[in-house]
Amino acid sequence: MAARPGIGSHENQPPSPPPNRTKGHPVTGRVLSRLLFAFGLALLAGAALIELSAHRLEGVLQRRAEVSLAQKAHLAVLQIPPSESGSLAIAVRRVAQETGAATSVFGADGRLLSASPLPPQESSTANSGIPGEVAAALAHPEATAVEERNGYVYVAVAADSGGPGGREALRMAEPLSVIAAPVRAFSRDLLASLVVSMLIGAVLAAIMAWRSARRLNRIVVFAQRVANGDLSARVEEADLDEYSAVARALDTTASRLEQSFQALESSRSELTALLNSMQEAVIAVDAAGRVSWCNAVLRKIALTPIQEGRALVNSVRDPEVLTAVSTALQQGSDGRARSTSLAPGRVFEVNAAPMPGGGAVAVLHDISEIERSEASRRDFIANVSHELRTPLTCVMGYVETLLDSGEIIGQAREFLQIILKNAGRMSRLTEDLLALAGVESGDYKVQLRSIPASRIVGDAVTSLAGLVLDSNLILEIVEKTDQPVMADPDALDQVFGNLVENAIKYGKTGMRIRAGARCLESCVEFYVQDFGSGIAFEHLDRIFERFYRVDKARSRESGGTGLGLAIAKQVVHLHGGDIRCESELGSGATFLFRLPRCLPPSQPATDGERPTAPAKAEEERSEGALASRPADR
Repeated sequence: MAARPGIGSHENQPPSPPPNRTKGHPVTGRVLSRLLFAFGLALLAGAALIELSAHRLEGVLQRRAEVSLAQKAHLAVLQIPPSESGSLAIAVRRVAQETGAATSVFGADGRLLSASPLPPQESSTANSGIPGEVAAALAHPEATAVEERNGYVYVAVAADSGGPGGREALRMAEPLSVIAAPVRAFSRDLLASLVVSMLIGAVLAAIMAWRSARRLNRIVVFAQRVANGDLSARVEEADLDEYSAVARALDTTASRLEQSFQALESSRSELTALLNSMQEAVIAVDAAGRVSWCNAVLRKIALTPIQEGRALVNSVRDPEVLTAVSTALQQGSDGRARSTSLAPGRVFEVNAAPMPGGGAVAVLHDISEIERSEASRRDFIANVSHELRTPLTCVMGYVETLLDSGEIIGQAREFLQIILKNAGRMSRLTEDLLALAGVESGDYKVQLRSIPASRIVGDAVTSLAGLVLDSNLILEIVEKTDQPVMADPDALDQVFGNLVENAIKYGKTGMRIRAGARCLESCVEFYVQDFGSGIAFEHLDRIFERFYRVDKARSRESGGTGLGLAIAKQVVHLHGGDIRCESELGSGATFLFRLPRCLPPSQPATDGERPTAPAKAEEERSEGALASRPADR
């Protein structure tokens, strides 16, 4: 089965060309040539060894011939009569016939006394001087003189002449050819046998190599087919030898690969179908930022065609999507963003995550309907609150007029007071709903300017002095700093007002409230602390939600709307900060919010510090109003 591209592959790439194949069996030629080369080397090595062995054998036989000739010379000395006798020549010829060696007798002065037929080279130089071996034998009677020259070996021994002439020398000679000729003939015969054996072995080896090469060539063809993606290829070798075992192992491997690839292809098809059936758009990139895969949803909503194998920036021009994917690729962490320009009129929540093998995958969730629903809800709340405000004001005005007239007494007056109380509560609720809708809409804009943190805390405490005095609580500033922050004083007064009113309502048992600001490494932290009953741990993550109440009965009794903390959270976020609550049951609660520091113009921002007032946020939000109403837990 041919390989098909899966997720992350480049389907538009052309298939790789098949490998070049020479005619015939290239494996056979290579194996045979190497085999013949090896046989040639073996033949040369054998010839060299035969030559060396022949040379050594010739030397050994020559030494043995010298020893044998010396023994003959020593025995012949005993048979040679003195030179004065007339039988010297007869004795010399007899010794030569018996030993087969040329025999000569020299006098003490080196003169030739008698000799059998001399070697041809010696006969021409017989009277030219004393031979070297004769001179050595006469000089050293106890030794045997040996010398090689002109293709002969000469052995001379000293002999006592028994007469007035003194010592004589007996010399015997044999040709070296009687030794070399058989050795050369033997070596030639041995070399010829070696050559014939090598030729026969080369022919047999060539036949075996050709058969083995054909089987190897089948394995090579099988490997090439598998490399080209044909996993159905098989060698199908009979059970003969080790090659068969290799072929069976390769067939088993190919079969398992085919099964695995089929399972992988099935899983890939299922995954592709699953991702294409998703409502979310999905795109995957490799470690270099090139598009490796995307589903059909993204292809439909993208303004430009998605081209796999090319950089993501060439296909997706949305900066928020590119930033989220870049975060996942470069930092190895999840990247989140909100995209509004990928498709006209649609909003996407982008979540990008790194993949273990490198690269990243991004999921784009269409939240356009959610955004429209939220906008409709905010508009509905704002419109309803606005429409309710006028009739509620009229009801409160008429009820107050009736109560002030003094004509209403008894139970009717009690009913009017209940009506006034609930109408006031509804009025506060509508004001808070209008304030929250304004903050959450894109029309609200904070007026940021540099202001010391201590001034923000002081102004807030001063503006709340009357409210604190009526509650019989003590509000004290326990910590402050002159570090400036970029903030809207009126908006932060509302935040402090909501937090302090919340502390007054739920921290009366502590009898005091603490407020302050402290400078941290990259921000200024403001806080309001009460010493009341505290908040349970399971409520801390939800107390900033709109209409959420920890104790619903107490909240209604105190007249709270459940929107104060939600308004405070939105205002702090518009300043580029964050807000949280720390509390334990029985130990009170501390509300803390942080704002970025305002650095001097000459001091660059360090790592971890962000701009105190994002220009983009200022341009997108328009001016609004915040209503001061009680905050509830």
